[in-house]
Amino acid sequence: MKKMFFMGEEKFQLQQVPMPVPGPDELLVRNAACGVCGTDIHIFHGEPGSAEVVPPVVLGHEYSGVVEETGKNVTGFKKGDHITVDPNIYCGVCRFCRGGKKQMCESMEAIGVTRDGGFAEYSVIPASQAFLLNKDLDLEAGAMAEPLACCIHGIDLANIRAGDTVLVIGGGAIGLLMVQLAKLSGASKVLLSEPVAFRRQLGEQLGADASFDPISKNPAEEIQRLTGLQGADVVIECVGKTAATKQAFETAAKGATVLLFSVPSVEATYQLPLFEVFKKELVIKGSFVNPDTHARAVELLNSGKVQVKPLFTHRFPLEEVEKAIEMQQSAESVKVLVIPHC
Repeated sequence: MKKMFFMGEEKFQLQQVPMPVPGPDELLVRNAACGVCGTDIHIFHGEPGSAEVVPPVVLGHEYSGVVEETGKNVTGFKKGDHITVDPNIYCGVCRFCRGGKKQMCESMEAIGVTRDGGFAEYSVIPASQAFLLNKDLDLEAGAMAEPLACCIHGIDLANIRAGDTVLVIGGGAIGLLMVQLAKLSGASKVLLSEPVAFRRQLGEQLGADASFDPISKNPAEEIQRLTGLQGADVVIECVGKTAATKQAFETAAKGATVLLFSVPSVEATYQLPLFEVFKKELVIKGSFVNPDTHARAVELLNSGKVQVKPLFTHRFPLEEVEKAIEMQQSAESVKVLVIPHC
C-alpha cells in the first residue's frame, strides 16, 4: 500500500509499505477521501497542529473510508461499513478531561497529526474513533464530518438566539459551513463577508441572506444598509488574518458575541480595543477542535441538513498532496480533497 509521509521542512515522500494489521480494538480502513485542512497547511509550513507533530507521519485528519477488517474485540462495525474518523484522542485522566474540557487535554493525540492518517491508501484507527455513515451518503461528503464537528462546537459557543443577525467573515469551507449552521440555529439574517465573488455567490446559494466584499465596501456600513442595524449580534471570524479580526470587532453590535474561530499564525497578534469591549459589553470566545460533536455532525450529514458537496472545488491523487496543499491556499478553491484510490 502507498502512504504519503510528511517529512518536515515542507517535504512529503511517497512510500510503499506493508499492509497494516488492525489490533484487537482497531479497524483497518480503506481511505476514500481526505480533506486538506488549514491545520495541514500550518503543519506543512512548520507551525503547530492540534498536537505536536513529529515527522515522519502521515497527515490528513478530515477523512472517510470503508471498513476493510475489524479487530477481534470490535463490535458495532463490520467489513464494508462506511465510516468517518474523529481524529482527536483524549487521555481521559488529566484535569481537563476530568473537568469537562477534554479539548484542552494535556496528552491529546490525533489521527493525521500525531498518528498516521488519511493521506494514505489505508489506515488503522481505534474503533472508538469511527462513526457510521449512511451507505447512501457520498463518501466525499463523509470526509467533511470532522470540520463540520469543529464548526458545531463553535456554534455552540456562539450561543446564537432565534432572531439574531449573524455575520460570518470568510467564505472558505469553514465559513460556508458556519453560514448553514447559523441558519439552522435560528438566525433571522446571516450575512457573509468575503472578497472573492464566486465564494459570495456560493454562500448565498447555501443560505446567506446577503453578502458583500469587505475590501471594496465598508463592512459596518454594509451591515446597516442590509439590516438597518448597528452591527451584528454574533460575529464569526473564519479567516485567521488580523484584518478579519479587526473587522469582527468593528462590526459587532452592543452585547454581541465575537467568535474567533479561525486558526491564525502562531505569531499573529491584535491590539484589542479595550474601551470598545467595555462599552459594547462584548463576549469574546475562541474555539478549539470538536469535543463530543462528531456524532452530531454525522447526523447532520446523514440527514442532508447541511450541504457539503458544493464546497468541493478540486481533487488530487495521493501522489499530488503538495499540489493539493498549494491549491487549498489559493483563492481559486473552497475545499480541496485528496482521493487516495483515484
